[in-house]
Amino acid sequence: MKRVFSGVQPTGNIHLGNYLGALRQFVELQEDHECIYCIVDEHAITVPQDPKELRKHILDVASLYLAVGVDPKKSIVFVQSDVPGHAELGWVLNCNCYTGELSRMTQFKAKSHNKESAPTGLFTYPVLMAADILLYDTDIVPVGNDQKQHIELCRDIAIRVNNTKKKTFVVPEGRYLKEGARIMALDDPTQKMSKSAPNIHSRISLLDDPAKIKKSIMKATTDSEGVIRFDPENKPGVSNLMNIYSVLAGVSLEQIEKDYEGKGYGDFKKDLVEITVNALAPIKARYEEIRYSDELIDILKDGAARANAIAKPVMQRVKDNFGLGLGR
Repeated sequence: MKRVFSGVQPTGNIHLGNYLGALRQFVELQEDHECIYCIVDEHAITVPQDPKELRKHILDVASLYLAVGVDPKKSIVFVQSDVPGHAELGWVLNCNCYTGELSRMTQFKAKSHNKESAPTGLFTYPVLMAADILLYDTDIVPVGNDQKQHIELCRDIAIRVNNTKKKTFVVPEGRYLKEGARIMALDDPTQKMSKSAPNIHSRISLLDDPAKIKKSIMKATTDSEGVIRFDPENKPGVSNLMNIYSVLAGVSLEQIEKDYEGKGYGDFKKDLVEITVNALAPIKARYEEIRYSDELIDILKDGAARANAIAKPVMQRVKDNFGLGLGR
């Protein structure tokens, strides 16, 4: 089976965009791939973090992985910093990447915009992301289109090293999400749904209560036309809500248009509230069951041990090919 690696930062609750865009795909992939799913806490500290809150969010995200259907018997689930190879390989790759490449990363430009200076970790975190992937001889990386530039950098570094240091790395392929899975902000459908947006009603988090879900959907931006029609260019707000409805209910966009012909946005939104609440209820129930259990800690410890067992031989191969340490 081909090996899959992906990770999610432990910064706040996972929202509907993360779930529909990535986590549902994680669950599907584990059926016929060897999957490694990581909570990337080392990436989180590129910006200041409260230690207690960070530890809490690590366990929150791990619980949500399991609550949405990631099966620790089929997949490896662990915390990034529990496997030393991530940071170790990150340094080796930093020595094989160039400032010019990193300065072209659009996410760094966006996050450092209007700042006189930025943390070095924010500048180099695409290299750590490459280390996360290459440490496990990864074949496939499921990511959003906004991460495409980072996957290309990872491939470039791997090929560069392979050209000078034997066959050190497996060169991974990105598996990019279909555009329909890209869920936009409810208050501004031109922007991707985000954990960090100041308006809490711009997103629906997986652990939101029904009252919050209802308020966020009913307040969601639409338009003045009053017609349920899928047209992302001219009707981005309605089209975004239709995407959510389609994926959660398993109904085609064409069928939604037929079902709501002659009906207004009020009827459509009320039905979407019910669909969303019902879809998230079992996730929330499983989360509450596992979040404060010994089972969660045992799963993460076992996942770290299994991840280490894969990472150590890869790291030894890197050391051998670079002439690091005393050798074997």
